[in-house]
Amino acid sequence: MYKLTKISRAIAVIGLSTAVFMGHSVAATTDGKNTTDSMSIDRNVATNMVKNSRAIKDSSAIRDSSAIKDGSAIKDGSAIKDSSPVTNEVSQKLTGDSQTVTSLNKLLPTIKYTTDNLPEVAQKVNAATWTAGSEIDRSTGTKLQALLNWHHNGVGHIDGYWGENTRKAMQAFQKTNGLAVTDTLNSETWQALTKDEQLTAQPVLVSYQLNESDVNIKTTKIPADTNAKAKLDGMYYERITEGLAEKFHISEKYLKTLNPNASFTAGETITVYNPGNPNTKPVSRVVADKATETLYAYDDQDNLIASYPTTVGSTATPSPTGTHTVEVKVHEPNYTYTADDGSKSILPPGPNNPVGSVWIGLSKPSYGIHGSPDPDRISRQASAGCIRLTNWDALSLLGVIKDGATVEFQ
Repeated sequence: MYKLTKISRAIAVIGLSTAVFMGHSVAATTDGKNTTDSMSIDRNVATNMVKNSRAIKDSSAIRDSSAIKDGSAIKDGSAIKDSSPVTNEVSQKLTGDSQTVTSLNKLLPTIKYTTDNLPEVAQKVNAATWTAGSEIDRSTGTKLQALLNWHHNGVGHIDGYWGENTRKAMQAFQKTNGLAVTDTLNSETWQALTKDEQLTAQPVLVSYQLNESDVNIKTTKIPADTNAKAKLDGMYYERITEGLAEKFHISEKYLKTLNPNASFTAGETITVYNPGNPNTKPVSRVVADKATETLYAYDDQDNLIASYPTTVGSTATPSPTGTHTVEVKVHEPNYTYTADDGSKSILPPGPNNPVGSVWIGLSKPSYGIHGSPDPDRISRQASAGCIRLTNWDALSLLGVIKDGATVEFQ
């Protein structure tokens, strides 16, 4: 279980970057550097995840329940028209001036792409369709995963294979659209997925020219020892391709398969997955379903608007029960690990931090919704009580979930 040190209102007002309060370490994160940590946390070992003093919103009520990115608070969005998931050579650059759209545009990278000179394998994926009784090969599987994602039913990373996360996303889509929930793809579901002709025609695999910011990133070797991790400047990606895979929501293996001769250097054009645009409707309630390992997101009219594959507890370290609320939202948190002997190690922020790039703390002390240093294993591993998402899903949720939103464990 990843534990969050609850910062007192007094400390929130003072705005200390480093403090000690009631025996818990409270330390500021570094300047937004990305980092990586893949260690497992034993439930019997006390752990604390601490939030950056920049991520504390000071209001008249002196609340400590918001996140700040680049000095501006991530606030609740008002009722807005949902931005279209259809992109036109630019993904994750949302239109509008609502607080939700503003937050998402800060949190998610803008992706400019083309469909020029696509290799045959990409053209085959983009043209793929499915008919009853036909096999879901990798081309069709990639198209299916994309359509589910674009309907805001997340499949985890894109790898082109029919698997547990794809099946769960399909079932969430069926639930949203009033279809029969099935274990296999059927004609009714495919027709519903492809009903929007513009969305269906959107390219799944696209050409993207790497720039300096894509490849000139800090990388590091993540040590196994916790004390050694705490000495790192940041828990960065270990490889450029790891960072690219996360940016494009694709498995690193699939990225390399699509680009067998790539050197991944600035100026090079590679084939990537087009992530489309995220859900922009404010989320008032989420339900963590332990049986399906899916997080369902609802608007204030109780409409199901998005779903995310998740890891929710385990038999040995179960998640809490009942209903709780969102109290803290943090982008790029650090993490305080407390060993059996009481010694503490503060791990710097980053995508490979034990809680990834996001912490959404709950009114239930020490529990939250957070990212993951290991997106390939979402729904394929046990968590220690919290709700674990891929970093990109956690970032998308961070941009739309309301302060005080209801979090239910079922």
